[in-house]
Amino acid sequence: MEPTYELQLAALNALRASAALTAIVGTKIYDRVPEKLAAGILVADVASPYISFGPVTVIPDDADGSDCIDSEEITFQIDVWSWGPGLAYGSIQARQIAGLVKKTLHKADLVLTTNALVSIRHELTRILRDSDGVTNHGVIQFTALVETN
Repeated sequence: MEPTYELQLAALNALRASAALTAIVGTKIYDRVPEKLAAGILVADVASPYISFGPVTVIPDDADGSDCIDSEEITFQIDVWSWGPGLAYGSIQARQIAGLVKKTLHKADLVLTTNALVSIRHELTRILRDSDGVTNHGVIQFTALVETN
């Protein structure tokens, strides 16, 4: 199985298994967010809050300097989206969700069936307001070292 896909699937399963996280976002954790056509433009067709998977970067990593172990350093982004009244109005809800994502995946023992996860660590979290002036956006980055088969 392709390592980035297998890692994302394991991360998705871990996020869905977090009762605290699903209490806030439910099942709204997406690879590609559902869309609808509005005024000729594709826009998200999902209620706030939700989580989506963002960009992925892969760097080959020859861990032992020989040809014995093939591995990849995979950096991936998870995005949090929140808007509306109450905790969603400011950035509190986005911060809560981002914190739960970090807690769930930082140093997690994610099970990969084809490849082997060596480590996964939280690299950064950014909370910002999108250009629409309404949407709170959390960006959470992780880096994983995966031995590939």
